[in-house]
Amino acid sequence: MALWPLNPQSPALASSGGRSLLFPNGSNKAENSWNPGFRLQKAPSETYIQISHPTPRLVPDNEAPCQAPPRLPVTGNYALVLPAHGAPGRTGRASALPLPRAASPPPPPLRPLPSARATSPPRPSPAGPPSPDASAGRWAPGGRAMARARAAGSRGRPGRCALLVCVAWTAGWVLAAALLLRAHPGVLSERCTDEKSRRILTALCQDYRGGALGGDLCEDLCVAGQLRYRRCLYYERGKKVLQADWRGRPVVLKSKEEAFASFPPLGLLDGQPEAGGPGFPEAELLLLAAGEVKSALGLELAEGGLGRLGLGRRGPRLRGQLASLWALLQQEEFVLLSLLRGRSPHAPPVLGSCGHFYAVEHLAAGSPRLRALFPLDGAARGGRAQARALSGVALSFLDMVRHFEHDFSHRLHLCDVKPENFAIRSDFTVVAIDVDMAFFEPKMREILEQNCTGDEDCNFFDCFSKCDLRVHRCGAQRTNSNLQVVCDKILRHWFSSPRGSPAVSAPLRRQLRAAVLECAAPGAQGAAPRVLAKLRRLLQAALRELQEDE
Repeated sequence: MALWPLNPQSPALASSGGRSLLFPNGSNKAENSWNPGFRLQKAPSETYIQISHPTPRLVPDNEAPCQAPPRLPVTGNYALVLPAHGAPGRTGRASALPLPRAASPPPPPLRPLPSARATSPPRPSPAGPPSPDASAGRWAPGGRAMARARAAGSRGRPGRCALLVCVAWTAGWVLAAALLLRAHPGVLSERCTDEKSRRILTALCQDYRGGALGGDLCEDLCVAGQLRYRRCLYYERGKKVLQADWRGRPVVLKSKEEAFASFPPLGLLDGQPEAGGPGFPEAELLLLAAGEVKSALGLELAEGGLGRLGLGRRGPRLRGQLASLWALLQQEEFVLLSLLRGRSPHAPPVLGSCGHFYAVEHLAAGSPRLRALFPLDGAARGGRAQARALSGVALSFLDMVRHFEHDFSHRLHLCDVKPENFAIRSDFTVVAIDVDMAFFEPKMREILEQNCTGDEDCNFFDCFSKCDLRVHRCGAQRTNSNLQVVCDKILRHWFSSPRGSPAVSAPLRRQLRAAVLECAAPGAQGAAPRVLAKLRRLLQAALRELQEDE
């Protein structure tokens, strides 16, 4: 039987032969009050009547009443196609079909069909593919709400897929941004401008004239005009680096912070008489300075070592000078370069200071965009000049590594090895111009000893350690070395190519390549002395070969 709109002219009524009404509960009571716009009509037992669009059709008994019903919209009126009531071997299955919207109130909630399955004898399904709704059950009259729910769920799946795609796309961009920031931390740095740099130096001179700060370069910068600003080099994570000319010599002015007031004041000066006068606690000042050095470098310095920091100065504006020195002691690079002054050819000396800014020698830094990584005289032309320059610079890198390993009371670790942090003098001497990430052994151990869940948690820039999973602590001993990182990030760029420089003989090129790759390999720290000696011998042989062929 089928459900269709009540219409006297309907061909469905004509084809039914005017048979009596039949309802799902088996009664002939003509109660259509639940939907006055529709009527149930009995059909022959050997057929199904299926209403599709406005015109009904007769479906043979061996054909499924609804082989591939379309997906139902969320709203609309639906007809129920039922098997002929009482047909032998039939089960009471039904399927929902769309009908034109009737101008009538919505039906009441669905009620399940009477237990037709229980009363009808079982019989194999008719020929043809089963209805897609067979496994989920059928709808009784009033089943529009469940059909709506199914349609809403089907229509919601594309929305969930779109949401998942959007989340994956956003996560991809976040990951890409994190990787970019890790590789280039300065990508979000403050823009370096001449206008702001001049404003910073103007404020510095105002504080100097007010007596708040001092230094041996303040007079030349703020009064005599012999220290002149040239250009802004870079701003990075608060650090300001400017280029200037000092009495005809190019220098670099550096500070960890922009403003002098950004540094904590020296509380010892509060309520004290003029610094250097009677009653001033100089012994306490030395203790405070020694504590700052230990905090910055992890070193215990004697009183003679503190003199390298300028604590023994006397003269006018001493109160401002001590306040400035206290700001400089908060900057690890200033402390390290001051202690290395005159002790290392591979570190630039501190030339002087004014307030929280200190000056060092200006040298052209390297760059990964340069073919040879550094602006070497003659290297850009290639050939023999380039091979000689690169061999000389490589030897100087090895000398620096050996020097930092053995020439101080504690090993000096370089944890940020990249071309931008080094410069080359005209005699090919390598100079570490940015040592913010350089630490002596005591400080290095303190940095590495951290909580961890894996080895990746124990990597501090280029300084690696191992995670002890028994106690979840990183080991204090560094597992790689300065030599391994220099070979990996600098020397491999020059010597790892199978071709190498044609100015050097092929056998020597192959030996250099093999030695550099061995040096750059992780876990080669135990063989570092042997690899270092081997590399030095091969580079010296290359230089002799280039000189003999001239």
